[in-house]
Amino acid sequence: MDTFAAFKPFLAQVETQITGQLGGEEPKPDDTLMLAARHLVLKAGKRARPMLMKIFGDTLGVPEAKLIDPAVAAELIHAASLLHDDVVDNGMYRRGKPTVNARWGNIVAVMSGDLLLSGALLKLSKFDPRIAQHALSVVSEMTRAAIDEVQARGNLELTLEGLKAIGEGKTGSLFGFCGVAAALVSGDEDAARRFDAFGRRIGVAFQMADDIRDISGTDEGKPQYADLQSRTPNLPVVLAVRKDPVLKKRIGDAWGWSALTQDKARELGTAVLVTGALDEATVLMNQEIDAAVEALGPYAQRESGANLVMWARTLARGIALKGAA
Repeated sequence: MDTFAAFKPFLAQVETQITGQLGGEEPKPDDTLMLAARHLVLKAGKRARPMLMKIFGDTLGVPEAKLIDPAVAAELIHAASLLHDDVVDNGMYRRGKPTVNARWGNIVAVMSGDLLLSGALLKLSKFDPRIAQHALSVVSEMTRAAIDEVQARGNLELTLEGLKAIGEGKTGSLFGFCGVAAALVSGDEDAARRFDAFGRRIGVAFQMADDIRDISGTDEGKPQYADLQSRTPNLPVVLAVRKDPVLKKRIGDAWGWSALTQDKARELGTAVLVTGALDEATVLMNQEIDAAVEALGPYAQRESGANLVMWARTLARGIALKGAA
């Protein structure tokens, strides 16, 4: 049973708007940037951010027509960040198919990401300058978090707080934007603060879930132990090396080589699993979800607010958001 089936008409409208924003049903065949921008955006992903925008709006009684533009913008900002991330990470596959940089090269990937980003911000500036201004601050925060993640590569001294800050900046800030945008349309400042806090905490939990799937091998969008191969200290790795100094040295030594084979990554990943770090990571993820729900305060008691709580809880069960990035 699809728990969120009632949101499909809204998501269909969002999809139509995204298609129109990206050249319509029949884009110009010689427009390389637009074709690249469409590659991983159209009819791809679970549209988690537009769905969240709709739930926030319903909680405040905002007509869905006023939520479509900011929902489209949120999805385009997210898509732009993925295009840029794949260049930084030299990613070859995203959502089960070759990345834009793998197919067209890094230059096209960066420029098509910029095209998506500028289109999102232009749409918001015409819709509501206050929301556009907030979106700009979120993009800045996402950018700084992305470079923090790059600088953390190979660093087995990364703290849990540092890891959570990266997750909040990269993912939580845009989830929070969805709440702030809905609240600004409604004129509810208290909701803006609470929804932003909810989105940020649930974004950290989302990143934790992604880290868990990397080690457990349940992420259909990327190979198991990809973070170990890219020298990215994800949550289970950070927890495992705190518990096992010998494993910390093994991973550090392996990361010192120019390349990490899949077999070596599998060996180290199995060692991470043996420490029990996956269970500990799951506990921490659930704590973030609990904190997110608490941040909602009285809004969690509203009829539509219950959907926010449900949306958060499904993350823990790995249902609604699995592979949604």
